[in-house]
Amino acid sequence: MNKSAVRAWLMYDWANSAYATTVLAAVLPIFYSSVAASGLSENTAASYLAYTHAIGMALVALVSPLLGSISDLSGRKTSFLTAFALLGIVSTMGFALVGEGDWLLASALLVLSTLGFAGSLTFYDSMLPDLVPSGKREDVSAKGYALGYVGGGVLLAVNLLMIQQPQLLGMKDTLTGTRLSFVTVGMWWLIFSIPVIRRVPNLPRQAGGLTAGGYVRAAARRIGGSYRDIKRYPQLVRLIAAFWFYNDGINTIILMATIYGTTLGIGSSDLILALLITQFVGFPSTILLGKTAERLGAKRMLLVSLFIYVLIVILGFGMTQAIHFYILAVMVGLVQGGSQSISRSLLSDLMPLKRTGEFFGFVNITSKFSSIFGPFVFGLTQQLTGNPRLGILSLLLFFGLGIMIVLKLDVEKGKQDALQDGDPPVPPAPPHIPAHAAAEV
Repeated sequence: MNKSAVRAWLMYDWANSAYATTVLAAVLPIFYSSVAASGLSENTAASYLAYTHAIGMALVALVSPLLGSISDLSGRKTSFLTAFALLGIVSTMGFALVGEGDWLLASALLVLSTLGFAGSLTFYDSMLPDLVPSGKREDVSAKGYALGYVGGGVLLAVNLLMIQQPQLLGMKDTLTGTRLSFVTVGMWWLIFSIPVIRRVPNLPRQAGGLTAGGYVRAAARRIGGSYRDIKRYPQLVRLIAAFWFYNDGINTIILMATIYGTTLGIGSSDLILALLITQFVGFPSTILLGKTAERLGAKRMLLVSLFIYVLIVILGFGMTQAIHFYILAVMVGLVQGGSQSISRSLLSDLMPLKRTGEFFGFVNITSKFSSIFGPFVFGLTQQLTGNPRLGILSLLLFFGLGIMIVLKLDVEKGKQDALQDGDPPVPPAPPHIPAHAAAEV
């Protein structure tokens, strides 16, 4: 295992998590409701935001499997990650140009930044089995999410100061601080993406001598084959199906928590501070869950985290005060990173090594299409009933179905299935990294 390349890979979680925290979870929902969608009712603004998230996820679902397969064939996972990250960075910085009533511009930028963010993660996730042998992936994956919590939390704290105390930093008002916070997210994302871009090289091509069109045609044929071949990995299919449901519930909580609190009358300062607490609770909790998963089993710890999410949804339904939101923020911090890191490592363990980009693309197309339903159901329920509490309660169905499927998962059988095409149990070392690059870590 090339530790220098692994450390560079881990830093991308630190880099992109600023987008997840400041943009997706904390600042954008409030900015969208109060500025971009000014003139619309709170319920309409919340519904429009939910629909926009659904459109962005659908777009990611359409392009990720083809590009994932191309990245496997060409070996250019790092190049694809770079391109999508740059799309997300530029789109994120564009939020600084959104004015009052520009909800359509804000929605378009959110779709593009979602495509850049989620698209880059397709290639980032698929690098894990290339860099880390089975048995160590739970720990490395957890460290990545934990670094993301710290990185996202540090910048969110700075952004919180920019928004709530803009004069201390020489800014005119809160709106100026909010707009500049989007710029800082883009710069943060760009700067801390440099290690993975420079130090995790592209892999050797699986199919050489092809033109761009040839890669597209070969990838399309391979995707068709993946839909046929996926049945050779029944435990992977089972985990993906479970992931569809529970990840939809997790994503909906991440995306809609702030605007849900807004509709219940909780102040923006309390909402953002609670999310900041989530980040710093999430750092040690994610590390702990990763190490516990190594000892007690990834499946067992995944189930524990999902049952805690069920409790979060039930408590969220009855939430009435800011203190309740703080309590729920701590609970989410305990399991959010751990559940996602365990899922990533479990998925990689059940995939054939030479097809990780393709199969993570498959996970993305299916999970992103399924993830349309959580925000859509939340938004539609709130719009039709005028009661956001019913929207949050609908998430019990997503978590319940996910838990039922995970209970039937046979992890060891799935690992054996992943080796049936002749892949070695331990991934080969990545290409040599120049000594001067390794020394810079």
